[in-house]
Amino acid sequence: MGIVELLGLAGSVSLIAGWRLYLTVFVTGLAMRLQWISLPENLQMLDALANPWILAISALGALAEFFADKILWLDSVWDTIHTAVRPLGGALLALAVVDASDPAWQVAVFLLGGGAALMSHGAKAGARALVNTSPEPVSNAVVSTGEDIATGGLLFLAFANPIAALIIASVMLILCIFLVYKGYRLWRQIVASGS
Repeated sequence: MGIVELLGLAGSVSLIAGWRLYLTVFVTGLAMRLQWISLPENLQMLDALANPWILAISALGALAEFFADKILWLDSVWDTIHTAVRPLGGALLALAVVDASDPAWQVAVFLLGGGAALMSHGAKAGARALVNTSPEPVSNAVVSTGEDIATGGLLFLAFANPIAALIIASVMLILCIFLVYKGYRLWRQIVASGS
């Protein structure tokens, strides 16, 4: 894998981890364990995800997140708790994908991966907070299920075609920045009207 493919894979996995960290770790580890994907030599660090203990822990986390994400307001509490966990997980996944020997490159990839995961997490949490204001309970489950499906599809794409994943990750990052900006403006309007 060349540098562009590695960056595409690292960026995609980091962004997806901002939505669904546990599912990202579980699906990646399971695909490696069942040999659906074979890692090139420079990605052997990710082999730890195929460890049975890591698979079990990530499966439990993914299951808990699946149900917590479908329940109105519990999803926002879950997102708040994971504001530190998801970006750190995204940063570590990006670092494992690139596995650079140069310390400056490692720090850059760690920061960029964490920033991408934080941005997608912020967009998800902000959008979900807006969905929670809807009076009917169905929209939360629909949005959450859409995120589950998108996560699986994007993970498959990231491993099958890292260049396409890089393009989609770039579009997702722009969308996340837009959503975070809109959420911030809405929050400021609410604060200003409450004063």
